[in-house]
Amino acid sequence: MASLTPLHGRELVDCARANAQQGIETAAYQCGYGQDLNKFAKELRQACEDMNLQVKELSGLITDQDMILQLGTGEVVAPETESEL
Repeated sequence: MASLTPLHGRELVDCARANAQQGIETAAYQCGYGQDLNKFAKELRQACEDMNLQVKELSGLITDQDMILQLGTGEVVAPETESEL
């Protein structure tokens, strides 16, 4: 669900990260910036700096773990049943 008001700080970074794979337009909309991509980018850059994150573009927020989950290439290693440890 898109934010009704523009997000800032950690909330903005979290929302942008969650929507980064869908592109900047979707991320900006979901974070409450509508079609104002310039303001979204400026606020996101500032929020990242405040959190001491070295991110130059939106795709920099996507972690390796996000990529593995999306691709489904991760392998689950677990016992077949609770009694098989």
